[in-house]
Amino acid sequence: MKKIGDEGEIIAIKYLQKHGFVIKDTNFKFGRFGEVDIVAEKGSRYYFIEVKYRSHTLFGLPEDAIIARKLRKCLRTMQFYCKIHKVPLENIQFDVITILREISSHKITHYRNIEMY
Repeated sequence: MKKIGDEGEIIAIKYLQKHGFVIKDTNFKFGRFGEVDIVAEKGSRYYFIEVKYRSHTLFGLPEDAIIARKLRKCLRTMQFYCKIHKVPLENIQFDVITILREISSHKITHYRNIEMY
């Protein structure tokens, strides 16, 4: 459901800003080839961030929603973004933020520098 995904992205953006990231773009799309939830910058590095949010574990943990096909689409989108914004490929990384709603808060896990083959 898009509304739940939007909620997760808002939480992730607040988390990133709290940790010194500057948000450059959200929901950046490369046509039918893919989308990246958040593009952020910290120092001279660009971060392409996929957000996975779950309000419960009935259908699994947020990490269970990370699939290879989606990662490949993110990779193509990252390359396109770098080309049009003239970002050197050596200055980028791909991260995943998972968020699980708990009774009175959220459990946020930030997986950094995911290798994509």
